[in-house]
Amino acid sequence: MPHIIVKMHAGKPEADKAKLADELAKTLMAVLGSPEKAVSVAIEDYAPADWAEAVYKPDIVDKSGTLYKKPGYNPFA
Repeated sequence: MPHIIVKMHAGKPEADKAKLADELAKTLMAVLGSPEKAVSVAIEDYAPADWAEAVYKPDIVDKSGTLYKKPGYNPFA
């Protein structure tokens, strides 16, 4: 039962979010062989000013061992 959570800066149109969720689900199904009924995708919007503390630190720094694609930036540098 794969569940994808996308955290991003707020402001993208709903149509773009829906397309992203659809494309991510298709890719997940193709790569992992999961049936469509087992896949879910959530999108969480964050204000840019909140990104470093709300997302970068808890999800990137504190969980670096689970990252398969690390970012090329550091808001704390």
